[in-house]
Amino acid sequence: MTTPRLSIVVPVLDEAAGISAALRALAPLRARGHEVIVADGGSSDGTPALCAGHADAVIAAPRGRARQMNAGAARARGEVLLFLHADTLLPPDADATVLRAGADWGRFDVRISGRSALLPVVAMLMNARSRRTGIATGDQAIFVRRALFDAVGGFPDQPLMEDIELSRRLRAHARPACLRERVVTSGRRWDQRGAWRTIVLMWTLRLRYWLGASPEVLARAYR
Repeated sequence: MTTPRLSIVVPVLDEAAGISAALRALAPLRARGHEVIVADGGSSDGTPALCAGHADAVIAAPRGRARQMNAGAARARGEVLLFLHADTLLPPDADATVLRAGADWGRFDVRISGRSALLPVVAMLMNARSRRTGIATGDQAIFVRRALFDAVGGFPDQPLMEDIELSRRLRAHARPACLRERVVTSGRRWDQRGAWRTIVLMWTLRLRYWLGASPEVLARAYR
């Protein structure tokens, strides 16, 4: 069996409404020899069954995005791991873009789809902040060479800010490749909670994390 160069790990939890379309969008990458691993955290809406036939493996994992992504990475066979949220779409040539970059790790720029006129500004600021600080968010489809991912211990076992902490660990080894190509992520949390309220909440949580608040406390505030 040919070893895939790229493994796309998708953590899911009750994503029945959109998971079929999300995985169909990855079919061209699978056709080019890459693999898709879905890590389910205990969905109660039939999500795993909807993934059948659209992924190379659908695995059960302990609930929690970090734990699910680590479980997916353990199952994956590719030399580069790409972690993709279930509500985020890659650009069509994402595989070529990542492999051409030749970086130890990196992320894409992001565009946020949704109703609020503020979302383009949110995305612009997210991309600029990431480029300046070398910190990536999960919405930006983080990718990393397996050897480096294993060397830093994978995602930390925490319920929130796991992407920030992983970025910190990876940044100690190398600056990320900040790709200009854009993934498109859903603005559903901004639409559901209100754009301004969500912006203030996310910035407040991030500041509290940098000041030393525990991920467990922040996860309760996020919910």
